[in-house]
Amino acid sequence: MSSIAARPALFCPIADLHRDLAVAEDACAGRFTHAGVTLELGLPPDWHAAGLADDEEWLIECSKFLWGLDLAHAYEQTGERRFRDAWELLVDSWVEQVPPRADATEVAARRLQNWVFARETFGGSPRLDERIADEVVWVRSNLTRARNHRTLELHGLLVAALGVPALDADGSLAEFALEQLRANLDADFHPSGVHREASTHYHALAVRSLLSALENARRFGLDLGSRYEEQLARACTFLVHVHRPDGGLPALSDADTDGHPELLDLAARLLDGFERVPATPRASFPDGGYFVQRSGWDADARFLVFDCGPLGDGGHGHYDALSFEAAAHGARLVVDPGRYTYAEAEPNLRRWFKGTAAHNTVTVDGLDQTPYARGKPRGAVAQARTGARTARPGLDVLRGEVQSPVYDAVHTRTVLFVDDAYWIVEDRLDAPTEHYYDLRFHLASGPLRVDGSRVTTPALVLEIAGAETVAIEDGWVSPSYGIREPAPVVSAARSGREARFVTLLAPARTAVALHAVGPGRVVVATPSGHDTVSWTARDASLQQEARP
Repeated sequence: MSSIAARPALFCPIADLHRDLAVAEDACAGRFTHAGVTLELGLPPDWHAAGLADDEEWLIECSKFLWGLDLAHAYEQTGERRFRDAWELLVDSWVEQVPPRADATEVAARRLQNWVFARETFGGSPRLDERIADEVVWVRSNLTRARNHRTLELHGLLVAALGVPALDADGSLAEFALEQLRANLDADFHPSGVHREASTHYHALAVRSLLSALENARRFGLDLGSRYEEQLARACTFLVHVHRPDGGLPALSDADTDGHPELLDLAARLLDGFERVPATPRASFPDGGYFVQRSGWDADARFLVFDCGPLGDGGHGHYDALSFEAAAHGARLVVDPGRYTYAEAEPNLRRWFKGTAAHNTVTVDGLDQTPYARGKPRGAVAQARTGARTARPGLDVLRGEVQSPVYDAVHTRTVLFVDDAYWIVEDRLDAPTEHYYDLRFHLASGPLRVDGSRVTTPALVLEIAGAETVAIEDGWVSPSYGIREPAPVVSAARSGREARFVTLLAPARTAVALHAVGPGRVVVATPSGHDTVSWTARDASLQQEARP
């Protein structure tokens, strides 16, 4: 393969994530692993055999050639020719066996950019460069109309234009990609910086492409403009606030739990308007529907993210209005189970992970807030509305309401963060007809104890008033796509036209307990005395009384 002509080095935003010599060794043997599934395709592979995987996502992931970056790293580190030989054989066999334009443009675009990134190390070849040129035409002519797939496709076009100069002798392809990336950033993010798909995972993926585009534009003397940088800084501000204190991401909607410190570090280097550690630990993103409570920026901080916004454009949103995730002292207290899969094979775990019962909110008659669809909804969807956020001495109060097209009950939730130490959560359900209300909390895997209405784990105290029954069910958590672990679910149920649940949610080491519960008022026993927490729809107060 030919050498790369002298020019600025192309920036690869995922290079540090693909430096695994074991993955490179597997690629040399035609062995590929994704989501815990390993297929032995041999060398040269029969690429069509990848379709033997149970989940189509396996084939898509293998088609992206991400392991080409691991091969490039292995070759750079060792200088061993076998890594280069494997790369050439794998690329050539793909080009021979898989016809051009055989998959979706967003998959082609990700393969395109990974080919170009690996080409930085291995150099080009007539066969590879011809296929890259064909993929560029295919992607540009069939761009997805909006959202994260379009962002990925435009990023792929920019990477190809800068990394293979023969494709863009007059610079028009790079300028087209930059112009469209500006427009996509405008269209795909709410003014507060939240991606319109309402998924923490796809928010991060879009930010990665947009930051990479900015870094590469600067390296090659191109300008994306101040508006682009200001909007991207807002998107990165949401990303830093939504990270848990332990560095992971709450898996809101279709999402995994891996954090993205590399993106936050890159944003801090590139963007003047972005703070790696914001001045305030609490933040509201009302148009995106996310609200964050946090006691500080240390690893032991108490943290809660509240979801009270739109379902999200496209099909990645879960039916999780008024759900939240909480953490404290480095432990996850109440968790969002994540996405696990896009496949609908029986027992259809796609439906389970997307459904309302798989989130930390209330189900009505066991129904989803929005009628289930594997992708984007086909009809009316649940509507969430935020209430007033109240900040008072020792209190931070969030409020929200959701109405469903499926049933007549209205769910109102109030979340009170008390003294930066623990939470009181009130759930009110009101309807003209009787229903079965099920307040659900998903916990991290591990031991627990149930004593009446009080559930404890080594990290958590959960005490619920207002339920007729409190039980533990079997559930799941999915830290990453295709991986799931058994985990307990707390189910607190009540039947009637109306219901009111009041929940004390606290780190175990806080050593608090419900003492008395009244309308809009709770007394909590603490090690030093009593906290009296009172609230209305627009105000709140905290009175603390020391023990004599």
